Amino acid sequence: MQPAIRFVNAADGASIAVATHGNGPPLVFVRGWISHIEQMWEDPAFRSYWSALAAHFTVIRYDTRGNGMSGRDVHDIDNDALMLDLEAVIGTLGLRDIVLYGQCFGGPTAITYAARRPNNVRALILDGTYADGDAITSVARRERIVQTLRDLPEAGLLLMSHYTQPNPRGERFSQVTAKPAAIHPEVAAELYALAFRTDVSRLLPDIAVPALVLHRRNTLAIPFRLGRALAGAIPDARFVPLEGKAHNPWDERPDDALAAIGEFLGVPLGPGPRRDDGAALAAILFTDIEASTETTTRLGDAAGQALVRTHNAVVRQALREHGGNEIKHTGDGLMASFITPSRAVACALSIQRALAGHGEAGVAPRVRIGINAGEPVSEEGDLFGTSVQLARRICDAGAGGAILVSNVVRELCAGKGFEFREHGAVTLKGFPEPVRLYQVGAGKDDR
Repeated sequence: MQPAIRFVNAADGASIAVATHGNGPPLVFVRGWISHIEQMWEDPAFRSYWSALAAHFTVIRYDTRGNGMSGRDVHDIDNDALMLDLEAVIGTLGLRDIVLYGQCFGGPTAITYAARRPNNVRALILDGTYADGDAITSVARRERIVQTLRDLPEAGLLLMSHYTQPNPRGERFSQVTAKPAAIHPEVAAELYALAFRTDVSRLLPDIAVPALVLHRRNTLAIPFRLGRALAGAIPDARFVPLEGKAHNPWDERPDDALAAIGEFLGVPLGPGPRRDDGAALAAILFTDIEASTETTTRLGDAAGQALVRTHNAVVRQALREHGGNEIKHTGDGLMASFITPSRAVACALSIQRALAGHGEAGVAPRVRIGINAGEPVSEEGDLFGTSVQLARRICDAGAGGAILVSNVVRELCAGKGFEFREHGAVTLKGFPEPVRLYQVGAGKDDR
């Protein structure tokens, strides 16, 4: 089934087609050209790749002006106009705290937005892209590409397809014949000329959000060295090289890209359990309603369930605000993961502040929270391993209203403005040695 499609208007009146599917925090895909959100969904490889992401995120895809189902009557396209397209999608849909996924020629637009609007970007994924278009290829080659698109459109589009996928699947050539329906050759030529003269290098040091850079080693479209240089210029960016020649991650070994993205964002993506030396750190948070059974017995089933609903609503709102991913409901609480421990601690503080102002039948839910950090194993949509088990036990060791964390969380949050008070060494079920815990006091939200 095709995802729902709607249209939004950019500030200058351009009509932009948007497709939305999935559940969870928003992930906005900034695609390069050539795109057609309806035709692309018909490709099984593309559909499978984005369906995997949609299991954890609300995926928002759109056609830039001049492409696909968006307004085709466009003139003098420039980078400011492409930014208007992205801002229209985000603004009209009211998206907050987004994962921004910039791919190929859409990368510079994503970079620009992340640098200008860091407070609205939870994380940045840059896939097969670049900062300086002048470095992609020689002047003679790029002039030949643009001129071929103008003079021999079908040959130009076939050339572009070869650069993207030099070892095509059988249906690749039928897709190429459909591309004139996705974009007018003259618009394609204009956009490719723009790509080669785009340079967002000066913005890279200003990227202040967690960033993941993926790049195919042997791609013909955008040289591997540009992806590596991009990661090197963004503070603390993580670089993951992908093997193969196909530029798009869904066209070759998609599980490699999905695993890297899953580890980066703290969600289980890709088949089976994954844990290796390159695994990203994840923070695991558990909540638990103190004495929920006794409270239900005392207040009655209806009032007890109302407390659970209050807890769920407050915790899920805090997860949305701080970029947490709900893993599962545990009956009397929730389990969530975060890409950084500081986000988990900030989220826990928000939960306790919000719960202090809630209550059903004159009783506010008293919730204990435990946080640990480590490299969990992901399998079948859940997280497992020692780091998860320890987070659960830390939560169990707390009293209602308390936030307890492991020492590794305290150390990783150094300099983030949180207050930690020593709780002491505690013997936890299943752990042979006492574990030193810390209680979180008032602090600032340093996301």
